[in-house]
Amino acid sequence: MAVTLRMSRKGTKHRPFYHIVATDSRNPRDGSFIEEIGVYDPLGETFLKINEVAARKWVGVGATQSATVKKLLKRAGITGAAAAAPDAPAAA
Repeated sequence: MAVTLRMSRKGTKHRPFYHIVATDSRNPRDGSFIEEIGVYDPLGETFLKINEVAARKWVGVGATQSATVKKLLKRAGITGAAAAAPDAPAAA
């Protein structure tokens, strides 16, 4: 199963907001998902809330990301190899 981090559209006509979800890449945009990672509201004062632990987990296991989700994760400070590295205690 190829997992993708992408946005699922919610809201009404002309007033969208998005859930950032981990889903099987074959599922439709607004279909079932494995886990909800965060919420993004692009209108008005832009609102972005991401569960960093869940996002780092999915990036760490190799989930692909849509272009927009990649930008949002970068804005939240969750990028590339830094996101994939686990927060393990230092060896003594």
